[in-house]
Amino acid sequence: MNALDDAASLSAQLLARRWLPRTHPLVKRALIDADLWAAVGTRLAGVGLRLVDNVYAEHVSVALLRPAESAVFGESGLAANNNLELPRDGVSLLVVLWSLIILPKRQRQLNRADADGDKQGEMFAADKPLPAAASVSPALSYRSLLADFGDQLGKKVRLDGNLKLLERHGFITRRGEDIAEGPLLDLLLDYDQLAPRILDGALADVLARATDAVAAPALAAIQAARQEQDEPPSED
Repeated sequence: MNALDDAASLSAQLLARRWLPRTHPLVKRALIDADLWAAVGTRLAGVGLRLVDNVYAEHVSVALLRPAESAVFGESGLAANNNLELPRDGVSLLVVLWSLIILPKRQRQLNRADADGDKQGEMFAADKPLPAAASVSPALSYRSLLADFGDQLGKKVRLDGNLKLLERHGFITRRGEDIAEGPLLDLLLDYDQLAPRILDGALADVLARATDAVAAPALAAIQAARQEQDEPPSED
């Protein structure tokens, strides 16, 4: 099977399944084979799509190219707050879940990579892989989420309905009473744009009310580290 056939197969699987794990044989090949990656990109671009990858996530997916968005959604769709037809409280829930899951996960990935790199020695530190998302991504307590944010997110009935929507779209998974990262949560939301807006905006005060046993201390540590960086050095 040549690279062009592999590109067609991988493109077709992504279109059919919406996302694939990075451990999928063709995805693993594409991540190290620049020619295959480029061929997949060309195939997808032919139908207005692009390949979405994030080294911090465990899946790859597809998204619309900018020029294709207006053709697909029209002007009214582009002016909407989302193109998944999520209600406003559903979008708010998505942002809250992203903050409680992805912010702590990213901090743990970076901290562990730095710590492991230090142990390896400077020569090999840059080549040390990031910890797998599954090993550092926190699972949230549903009960804590409901207690902390239920009033702001439409009470239990609305919260439960929006959680089902987000699970259907691949943003989260449910494990009994726990809520965990889904394949698309760290792929389709832009960390570089969203994280500063959350940590430096009004939502930071809202998230400070979180009581989840895992997410709350992690967010507090992130904010403390940011404040420490912003403080001017003391004069002797």
